[in-house]
Amino acid sequence: MKNKLRIIGGDWRSRQLNFVDAPGLRPTPARVRETVFNWLRYEISGKQCLDLYSGSGALGFEAASRGAKLVVQVENNIQACRSLKDNIVALSATQIKTVQSDVLRYLAGDAQVFDVVFLDPPFGLSLVIQTCQLLEQNAWLAKHAKIYVETERHFDFFGMPENWRLLKSKSAGEVGYHLFERAEV
Repeated sequence: MKNKLRIIGGDWRSRQLNFVDAPGLRPTPARVRETVFNWLRYEISGKQCLDLYSGSGALGFEAASRGAKLVVQVENNIQACRSLKDNIVALSATQIKTVQSDVLRYLAGDAQVFDVVFLDPPFGLSLVIQTCQLLEQNAWLAKHAKIYVETERHFDFFGMPENWRLLKSKSAGEVGYHLFERAEV
């Protein structure tokens, strides 16, 4: 089953993306994406972005549409990766690369430094804290990187990297969405 979502801003505004039904895949709603990209309005253009647990690719495509120099999408589900790659072709999105991999395994590999990270794992699998710790410990983040984290509404952030500070936080329905900034260690 193919589903659709619309890019809300930038060069590809109003273009549609197709994505598949997959367990745990919840595209970030347009209203939330609009808020997140308002928060990040000066942080995307010309930057390197990492979209972990990419799913539909909504956040990564939105970042590329708004001028990101590079977007790396990491997704484990083979059908979701196929949809991501089809959307890259449809948009001629040469600045987007898709990696089919388990996110934790990917973050254990050779690090590349990113300015902005989107982190939206499937709910209920306790992946947020572990993923954030790997980003920090394995040198994936630029000095003042921004990290967007989407969680269950009532999420306990105990165990987050100590040098990250929460800049913004909101909720919509059962979803909490948060923007952190990494401080130099």
